[in-house]
Amino acid sequence: MRSLIRPFRFLIFIFLLQGILPLYSQDTMRLTLDQVIQLAQDQSPQAILAKHLFRASYWTFRTYKAKYLPALTMNATIPDFSRDFEREYDFNTGQEYYVEKYRNNSTLGLSLTQNIGFTGGSVFINSNLTRFDDFGEKSRTQYITTPVSIGLRQPIFNFNPLKWEKKIEPIKYEEAKKRYLDAMESVNMRAVDLFFNLVLAQKNMEIAKMNYHNSDTLYHIAQGRYNIGTIAEDDLLQMQLSFLNAGTDLNKAGIDLQIREFQLRSFLGFNENVKLELIVPNKIPKMTVEVTKALSLAQKNNPDILSYQRQLLEARRDVVQAKQQKGINANLFATFGYTQRAPTLPDSYQNLLDQQRIRLGFTLPILDWGLNRGKYKLAQSNEEVVKTNVRQNQIDFEQEVILNVAQFNLQDDQVMIAAKADTIARRRYEVTKQRFLIGKISVLDLNVADSEKDVARRGYISALRQYWSYYYGLRRLTLHDFINNKDLAADFEKLVQ
Repeated sequence: MRSLIRPFRFLIFIFLLQGILPLYSQDTMRLTLDQVIQLAQDQSPQAILAKHLFRASYWTFRTYKAKYLPALTMNATIPDFSRDFEREYDFNTGQEYYVEKYRNNSTLGLSLTQNIGFTGGSVFINSNLTRFDDFGEKSRTQYITTPVSIGLRQPIFNFNPLKWEKKIEPIKYEEAKKRYLDAMESVNMRAVDLFFNLVLAQKNMEIAKMNYHNSDTLYHIAQGRYNIGTIAEDDLLQMQLSFLNAGTDLNKAGIDLQIREFQLRSFLGFNENVKLELIVPNKIPKMTVEVTKALSLAQKNNPDILSYQRQLLEARRDVVQAKQQKGINANLFATFGYTQRAPTLPDSYQNLLDQQRIRLGFTLPILDWGLNRGKYKLAQSNEEVVKTNVRQNQIDFEQEVILNVAQFNLQDDQVMIAAKADTIARRRYEVTKQRFLIGKISVLDLNVADSEKDVARRGYISALRQYWSYYYGLRRLTLHDFINNKDLAADFEKLVQ
């Protein structure tokens, strides 16, 4: 029997040695839950991704805003040279012949444009200069100028995208802000999950080591009692089996500890030279969240609520667009300005002549075999689908908030009960162990007390995990810090720098 135990002890020793040696080349970081969460927000891949997604939304919003600002553009064609043959007619001889032509056109223009969101049109001011050069037998140069020209482009009865962008884009940007906060709360929840995964693995390792050493001690005691005949062989075998199982559990706990530490270390952006040692948050804040308050905060802060508003507006926009495509569409173009032409540049800006232009065009579908009507009906159906989904999603969202509040409000009692159970189970095990040492109880009773001790300890860690998981889940739904009683916020200007 001893021949079986000695090699087993040697293997356990080697395993522990392998787990201890790397620690001498590692930097140990002792972290609380708050510190892990802060590190996750600062340097986890998920947090970095959330920042870049917000930046994309920010520049999309800036692009929308730029449409309502004056735009100054320059256009130029320098040169536009051509060499070709043109047909000419000689009235004296009545014959046609081809003449080689060398020409160049150079143009330069400035245009200042301002969109009109209310009407969907735009006004503009143009200034153009053209130089024409003919390099033929009678070489000549001519300048054509338009010093100033004021114009209007205005759709009539057409769909106005600028009007709808003005309604939708600000909501999309506010939704992007809330989405960023929501994503950071998802990072917090992931940090809580990985934190308690490692805490539980560390506790399991502590339990496994303690159980292994206790089993070793008790097995030696049982051997002595068996040798003097105070216990039966089946009790000794039971102690031997407990000792072997304790060694197996120690091996499993060591592997699980390495896996859980690697997962958290990777999430926080640390390399293998950092060893993490976590501090269990034994204290929890005493608070009760009111359902009405949580619902009000969720309706005000949650990005899904803004998403529902945006979806309804987009569906209504599509209906209006499809409806206007069925009828008449017209476009008005009008300009008024001054122009002149002259062989020299200074003369081309003298004695300016009036220049006017007005154009009105329209399209009216006569026969499209129901194409536009079908698009309109489809847009109406899609709008009804969106309305139905939004109503259902709002109901589900409210139910989710109510359930999370109810579950969270139960967690402080669960933590208190689990803490008491942990204390009682550990005390019971110590008492049972002492009674076993003096021969008052059997091995079976000792094993039961030992198992209940371990279960109670794990149950306490699980209760803490549930408390903080529900708390950060409720923060994500409401984007509100209930401990400090304030809405979550971020420095969005700093994020886009």
